[in-house]
Amino acid sequence: MFRSALGKTLGFVGYTIQYGCIAHCAFEYIGEFVACSGPSMEPTITSHGVVFSERLSRHLCRIENGDIVIAKSPFDPHMNVCKRVIGLEGDKVCTSGPSDIFKTHQYVPKGHVWLEGDNLRNSTDSRSYGPVPYALIRGRVCLKLWSLHHVGALNQSPTGRVVKRSD
Repeated sequence: MFRSALGKTLGFVGYTIQYGCIAHCAFEYIGEFVACSGPSMEPTITSHGVVFSERLSRHLCRIENGDIVIAKSPFDPHMNVCKRVIGLEGDKVCTSGPSDIFKTHQYVPKGHVWLEGDNLRNSTDSRSYGPVPYALIRGRVCLKLWSLHHVGALNQSPTGRVVKRSD
């Protein structure tokens, strides 16, 4: 009886470890569900909205201008940020303060991206902390899942700031 119980317990532990490894690999290399909080991406993604962030684009270096990404915060490594890519390495970005009075140009250095929220007046982004290292990008947001009346693919930047390259 003891051997039977031990065998079942070890079998259960083995399956748990296997499925745990599969889940870990799926979330680490394929994608994850992310709850976004804060107003910085409104109206595109509302506060407490849930999105699916795929990881393959990041691993294949396929992040482009206009993509919305989940990245580690440059200020707090325990926090993620959800922002739109405005500039890639080598791009010249027109930056401005929250009051839109001062405009300057900055080149995005190699290995970095320029991230901004769609809600420019209420977003802490690259205008505050500068270019973000590409290594901090965790994934590209490809689908909005919540709130229910806004489920679907993501639309263009409401600010019209993103200009696609014509290489």
